[in-house]
Amino acid sequence: MPAASEPSAQRIRRFRQNLLDWFAHSGRHDLPWQHPATPYRVWVSEVMLQQTQVAVVIPYFQRFMQRFPDVEALAEADQDTVLAHWSGLGYYARARNLHAAAGVLRDQYDCQFPQSLETLQALPGIGRSTAGAILSLGCGFPAAILDGNVKRVLARQFAVEGWPGRSAVLRQLWQLAESHTPEHDCAAFNQAMMDLGATLCLRRNPQCEACPVADGCEARSAGTQHAYPGRKPARRLPVRSTRMLLLESEAGILLQRRPPAGLWGGLWSLPECPAGTDPVDWCREQLGLEVELPAPGQTFRHTFSHFHLDIEPLHASVHGDHGIMECAESVWYNGAARDAHGLAAPVQRLLEQVLAANR
Repeated sequence: MPAASEPSAQRIRRFRQNLLDWFAHSGRHDLPWQHPATPYRVWVSEVMLQQTQVAVVIPYFQRFMQRFPDVEALAEADQDTVLAHWSGLGYYARARNLHAAAGVLRDQYDCQFPQSLETLQALPGIGRSTAGAILSLGCGFPAAILDGNVKRVLARQFAVEGWPGRSAVLRQLWQLAESHTPEHDCAAFNQAMMDLGATLCLRRNPQCEACPVADGCEARSAGTQHAYPGRKPARRLPVRSTRMLLLESEAGILLQRRPPAGLWGGLWSLPECPAGTDPVDWCREQLGLEVELPAPGQTFRHTFSHFHLDIEPLHASVHGDHGIMECAESVWYNGAARDAHGLAAPVQRLLEQVLAANR
């Protein structure tokens, strides 16, 4: 893989100035985490924006800030409440790390953000780019960032070949990000880089004719914009399957809390009956519940980043006294207090279907 050419000081200055001039009149200046752009608000927005589009994040961010306006409020909340406000955003480890890091900030830093990259990166869930965003966007300190949008802009501008997930490619992109990040106007520059990638330097159909740095773009000059950045090597996702039990009593539908780590860690989910077992016997033996023969629903697929999950819902009524009482690890859910429970997206979908049918 050929190394990207070392940009000259003149090229770097021109790139910065053209980008900042464009940002002044065409950048995004009304995002909710920009008003005010505190380290806390920048941090939460950056974590939410990992793997998630801005339009999806905005309402989640606004609700999150209303409930957890600062580090202390987030640290003092229980994880259930945090996960409930994250439900639907996916990648729930982000929320668990956010909550854990808030506890460290409260206990070790008096709810203040450390002002060094290394210390920030030691906090749960904060990587190099997120730490750079906190320092630059939230504190005004010069620090480079390298999110997905910035990777795409730099890969095209300097024809950096290869998939950014490879360490050699990532190292080149970080070198370019750091050499172009200015000492002054760092917050504006980093926001401009993200905005350029989000609005013009798009993965598909890049708007090169409107790009403020198109003249120096090596990929555009060669007509190879779509070749950068390099794609992740394709692989077939494995398929797993499960049966989710919608066990309904007059009190609601049974939910159980999942283990703190792993798939949907810490969220509330439906009991899962292993394939090949009789669900009536399984409910009696594992849950202490007498249920009628479940009615199977339509199997549907939920896709994660690393596998497909085929879910077969089984709906059954619970007879007699409940073998399971509400406790820390189980609850009868009726939809009345839905904000109190963090639910995985497919579980929420199934619950809403049953509750809507009941209504």
